Amino acid sequence: MSRHPSRRTVLAGSAALGTLATPLLAAAQSPAQSGAPSAGLQAAIDYAQGQKTTGFLIVHDGKTLVEKNWPVPADSAQFRETMVYGSTPEGALLEDVASQQKSFVSMLVAIAIDKGMIDVNQSVSHYIGSGWTKASPEQEAKIRVIDVLTMSSGLTTEFGYAAAPGGVFLYNTPVYAVSKRIVAAAAGQPLDVITHDWLAAPAGMSNTAWRKRPASMADIGNPTGLVTCPRDVARFGQIVLNRGKAADGARIVSEASLAAMFTRSAANPAYGRLWWLNGSAYTIKPLANHVDHSLIPAAPTDLIAALGALDRKLYIVPSQRLVVVRMGQAAPDKDFDQQLWLRLVAAGVGRRTA
Repeated sequence: MSRHPSRRTVLAGSAALGTLATPLLAAAQSPAQSGAPSAGLQAAIDYAQGQKTTGFLIVHDGKTLVEKNWPVPADSAQFRETMVYGSTPEGALLEDVASQQKSFVSMLVAIAIDKGMIDVNQSVSHYIGSGWTKASPEQEAKIRVIDVLTMSSGLTTEFGYAAAPGGVFLYNTPVYAVSKRIVAAAAGQPLDVITHDWLAAPAGMSNTAWRKRPASMADIGNPTGLVTCPRDVARFGQIVLNRGKAADGARIVSEASLAAMFTRSAANPAYGRLWWLNGSAYTIKPLANHVDHSLIPAAPTDLIAALGALDRKLYIVPSQRLVVVRMGQAAPDKDFDQQLWLRLVAAGVGRRTA
């Protein structure tokens, strides 16, 4: 049985938890205190709002530059029913962050590596047993943890054998979901327990927890969603900027394991271990389309991103100590990443690096 309370209990208790904010945001000035944003920054805010955004947060060097929360329109019942789990005392929605969860799991795996529980070069079957694929026993035995983390398992979304592991990038959510089983098995504890104990509690992410998804989302091969809010996502990003430490200085993950998450994979230079990476010569996107440019050409080249469906965004720019979070419905603009970063750069928030 999960140690976490029901969805209703969590929402009722979020008011009390919300007062325990870490210094990442608690000490930052509100826009009203620090003065109105510049015209350029306001243009970026207006653009985000016009793109069906519900939460938009920009944190620079641990201080909040922008924090905006907008309600879900009345005509968006399906989004509300499938993705929204209430709100925080500050008015931010608690949302399923879709595939952005992959990057959170990546950090859990990195922590397990630090604890000596996981070797990424070990076979997946070593941790969860054999028979987890439709491949032959010999083929399955060659699929390593690192192949699952880099989306290069060689399996189809139905777990059939398609290619030798390690060589072909296929954005594969059902196979990714196996990584949650791997880390839980290696730790000998449920995923929600280790997420709370290893990551959420030390980082002050008091509104972050796993939830069973509604039946309407059960066919995507990943039945549990990570529900959180913009502030908690920003705190997660701040761990990266702080080289593996929480805001209070507590070590969450080693610098070595952190760096390994962002090592470009052989199959796709724009992808690490369940993280998207800017600055590569080409990018293979989720639908296997190859584009001859970096992930987000307008953005700084060292940008790291945790991305999810419906344009869930966590952008981290280490060179500028910058974290940007966007939550909400799918943006109408198909090139939302590029358009937003054009505006952020113009506002002086995201100076593009060479």
